[in-house]
Amino acid sequence: MLRFISRRLLTAIGVLFAATYLFFILAANAGDPLEDLRASTQPNRDYLIEQRTEQLHLDVNPFIRYFYWLADAVKGDLGNDYKTGQPVTTMVGDAMGQTIKLVGFASVAAIVLGVLVGIISALRQYSGFDYGITLMTFLMYSLPSFWVAVLLKQWGAIGFNDFLADPVISPGALILIGLVMGVIVGAALGGEWKRRLMFGGIAAVMTAGILGIMSATGWFTDPGLGPVVILFLGLGVAYIAVFLVTGLNNRRALYTALTVVVLGVIAWFPMAADQLNGAFAYTGFWAAIGFFFGFVALGIVVGLLFKGPDKWISARVGGIVGGFMYVFIWLDYLMSWWEKYSNTSAINGRPIATVGSSTPELAGSGYWIGTIDTFTHMVLPISALILISFAGYTRYMRGSMLEVMNLDYIRTARAKGMPERTVVMRHGFRNALIPIATIIPLDLAALFGGAIITETVFGWNGMGRLFVDALNTVNVNVLMGYFLVTGILLLIGNIIADVLYVVLDPRIRVES
Repeated sequence: MLRFISRRLLTAIGVLFAATYLFFILAANAGDPLEDLRASTQPNRDYLIEQRTEQLHLDVNPFIRYFYWLADAVKGDLGNDYKTGQPVTTMVGDAMGQTIKLVGFASVAAIVLGVLVGIISALRQYSGFDYGITLMTFLMYSLPSFWVAVLLKQWGAIGFNDFLADPVISPGALILIGLVMGVIVGAALGGEWKRRLMFGGIAAVMTAGILGIMSATGWFTDPGLGPVVILFLGLGVAYIAVFLVTGLNNRRALYTALTVVVLGVIAWFPMAADQLNGAFAYTGFWAAIGFFFGFVALGIVVGLLFKGPDKWISARVGGIVGGFMYVFIWLDYLMSWWEKYSNTSAINGRPIATVGSSTPELAGSGYWIGTIDTFTHMVLPISALILISFAGYTRYMRGSMLEVMNLDYIRTARAKGMPERTVVMRHGFRNALIPIATIIPLDLAALFGGAIITETVFGWNGMGRLFVDALNTVNVNVLMGYFLVTGILLLIGNIIADVLYVVLDPRIRVES
């Protein structure tokens, strides 16, 4: 493995050298970086032209000028922006941080939802749910990203902000939303019509009832979860985690999950019950991260305390449930700041932002207000990225899962009498991930290069906007800094994809 990775790294260096050389030549001939000075009427225009020419080595042929840039880049110096004088490394670092916020949330959500829906669609092949998902994914995959972004601005921001002025859901809307949810749940479950109608009806009634309660109690303007909702959410996560990891017949794992849920609800009282004096009141970013890992560790310890030959499986379940319980508690406390955030003069009751990555007037307002402000600015661009990426992952996962589930070893596993959960999760799911392992690292690397259209529409100063601005001003140093970072990420993503093959399929040998 080490020899394989070393060979790939050496190859990547050669590819990166050739790619950056070609890109530099193209960028250097894309326009005139002295154009603004040539049109200037300043008395020292000639001096400024001479200074910039010397700074950017414009008197040297581009084929040779590249090696001036390369010599500095090897030493970690990517030059300066000739407009502002700011170091390119600083500009790329800031833009990368903004892009990571978008890409991190959007990619994780799109991958998880796409894989989950793709599996369900494959297992319900040729059902109404499968046809509906197929239609929806093809539609979303075909939509232009700029059009999706504009629609999200209109209905996701302006429309929702208008709704918050009088957050009441009409009975007709409640019935319609409930029916839609019932149809989705009934179609996804499959099986006999009686079973579909029963669970679909339950989902419809519960959805309409919950939304009705939220509307009647003013939840949309002053949201929260509370210990009861956290308890029910925790129980749902506990049963799902046990079912997927080991099966509900594993009592130790089930008891571990339920114990962690109870401990999580108990932890809510000292941490989030009191907004001003609870543990979260004194929490910052790193403390919040520390609490998360603390809850995961607590779940692992509980699983180990139940002992047994499969104690590490119980520990895994406990860690998963512990992490989710912390997220629920953290979200509940974050929601308690929503009303205060929404009523500030800078927000004025319209919290969902349509442009930018933050509200300047709220700078320095604290961790919780700052976090809400970040989320309200991220929700639209993230939604745009999810809608486009989700469609691709769903189609890939459905096709891969269908291919795997029709193989001989799957039929053999079923013939042996293995439970369907074991057949799907242990034998089908892992092998169906192999083609997806090629796509995900490369998609992530490409997204880190910036979602140019999405960032432009929403005024998000990420890598995409950095590239467009640099291209418009023929700023070669910034363009090369952008290309170098994205090129390295793509090459690393390629290597990670190859390594994931071996992890997911032991039959693959990298040394052969």
